[in-house]
Amino acid sequence: MPTRRRFLRLSAAALATPALPRLANAQAWPAKPIRAMIPFSAGSTVDIVGRIVLEPLATQLGHPIVIENRGGAGGSIGSAMVAKADPDGYTILINASAHSAAPAAYPNLSYDVVNDFAAVIPFGSVPNVTVVAPSQGIKTLRELVDAAKKGSFTFASAGVGSATHFAAERLRLSAGFQAVHVPFKGGPEALTEVMTGRVDFMSIGISSGLPFIRDGKLLALAVSTPKRSPTLPDVPTTIEAGYPDSDYTFWNGMLVPAKTPREIIDKLYTETEKALKNPAVVQKFAPQGIDPMPMKPAEFDALIKREVDINMALVKAAGIKFN
Repeated sequence: MPTRRRFLRLSAAALATPALPRLANAQAWPAKPIRAMIPFSAGSTVDIVGRIVLEPLATQLGHPIVIENRGGAGGSIGSAMVAKADPDGYTILINASAHSAAPAAYPNLSYDVVNDFAAVIPFGSVPNVTVVAPSQGIKTLRELVDAAKKGSFTFASAGVGSATHFAAERLRLSAGFQAVHVPFKGGPEALTEVMTGRVDFMSIGISSGLPFIRDGKLLALAVSTPKRSPTLPDVPTTIEAGYPDSDYTFWNGMLVPAKTPREIIDKLYTETEKALKNPAVVQKFAPQGIDPMPMKPAEFDALIKREVDINMALVKAAGIKFN
């Protein structure tokens, strides 16, 4: 019997051994710089919001966070790179609502939005604002809709399946007009085309559009939030303008590869939550109209899963065709 008990103790120890290095790595994390993938171009809303949060987060963690912008395909190119990265906490994804829209926009994705990622924390929701060039002569959202119903209209986005794309599609579906979608690699490129009048309108995150609105290069017609944005208090919501179910939640947040150790996810959550309460972050968020979205990782995961289904239904209802 003593021999058998000794064998069982040795077997149990052998089974537990592989878990020890992982636990030690999680406890020691981070021990080197972290790569943050932002799957949209520099200057996009996701990029602006992400940089505001990551700066104090890097200080708290004691290691640099190196940002890599890899735009294209509605954020799916950069996201695919993170899905395939080692789940060791040294590669994180800063994305937006485009993440949960990707399955509807790209049926042949190389990754699974729900199963290949673990959500960490949302940074907040950013109001999308529908904008046109002042040269268009359009003053209200109603005038935009009426003009679109009479002629051939175009709208720009930061890529197929991006929040800027689906926000415009929700408005188009609710208002009942047709418009040709013109996707770009990111928000700044799309805004340039709207400002010149080469593309008729766009639903852009306030963080990206606000400087041009204040400079008079763009005219804000409506915001996509259920309530008016304190940043643009005189601009009505799309619902106020008479278009029910036209609102769109444009969240920004952090995700990691699915098999990242829970200890690392929990630490990322705790430290990012702390960064979001940093007075400097709060001060920078305020003029951009970013609303808090307090959620634990499990709640954020559940939100993404629900949104995948909602976006699938939107694509079907709007009759959106993807090449």
